[in-house]
Parts: sequence; structure tokens; C-alpha cells
Amino acid sequence: MRRFMTFLAGAMCGALVGSVAALLLAPSSGDELQSRIRDQASSFQGEIRSAYEARMAQLEAELESLRKSTKSADKKS
Repeated sequence: MRRFMTFLAGAMCGALVGSVAALLLAPSSGDELQSRIRDQASSFQGEIRSAYEARMAQLEAELESLRKSTKSADKKS
């Protein structure tokens, strides 16, 4: 148990040091970085939404095609 606690404390200290180093060495200010991240997240969300809508339209077209083929098979029977 002691080894685990030592590891956990070391991991937390490492994360803290890494975070501080990243903030100090970042090429842009925090506001700029947050804005850039927000823009990229928004862009990614838009790409996901358009991919979802395209796939949904494709699936709806396939469903309609299957419905038509089922109706035509029922009429022949």
C-alpha cells in the first residue's frame, strides 16, 4: 500500500509540474489558447454533425428503398 501511495503522490506532483511548465512555455496567452481550443472544438462539432446528417440521410434512403422493394414483393404475391 505504501508503494502505491508513493506512486500516486509522484504522479500528482509530476502532473502539477507538467501543467505549470506547459503554461509557462506556451507560445500564446491563456485567452488565445482557450479561444483556439474553442474554435477547434466548434469546428470538430460541425464536422461530426455534418457526418451524422449525411449518414442519416443515407440510411433513410436505404430504408425507403427497402420499404419500396417489400411493397412491390407483397403486391406480386
